[in-house]
Amino acid sequence: MVDAGHNPQPSTRATLVVIGGLPATGKSTIARALAQRHQIPFVRIDTIEQALIRSGIADASGTAGYITGYALAAEQLRLGLSVVIECVNPVEATRSAWSATAQHNSARLLGVEVICSDPDEHRRRAERRVVDIPDLVLPTWQEILDRDYEPWTTERLVLDTAIMDSDSAVRRITAKML
Repeated sequence: MVDAGHNPQPSTRATLVVIGGLPATGKSTIARALAQRHQIPFVRIDTIEQALIRSGIADASGTAGYITGYALAAEQLRLGLSVVIECVNPVEATRSAWSATAQHNSARLLGVEVICSDPDEHRRRAERRVVDIPDLVLPTWQEILDRDYEPWTTERLVLDTAIMDSDSAVRRITAKML
């Protein structure tokens, strides 16, 4: 069980925005733009996982990155700050843990799934991405296709970056945050 933290005296109703989806759909671009627009913390699970790997504490196959992310998000929520999380969020267990993090800290949860419905465009993005985290090895197109990714069963905002640019995506998320 994940300790999502607890806020015994909430002062404001912050929002935990969890932006998930397969690699190369545009999650990071959207999450960064949203965080900058609203001047709120941005937590990227890939960054946490790479730091843990470089430290020698954890390997990439574990849950340490997500567990660290839950704790960092809870810390921000306890301060009354909204926070943007960017991660693949591939399974129900991680989605439930984000929900628990929001609930235990009296915050709203806004789940966002970013997709790219055009497989040719998605592949192009995957093959042309530039690494922006030191030592991160990006998945190949075949690894993206083969990745375990459970369908979402909970309410979420779905953004299709094959037909929507990042500015439009940020506006849609912002409208849901208000």
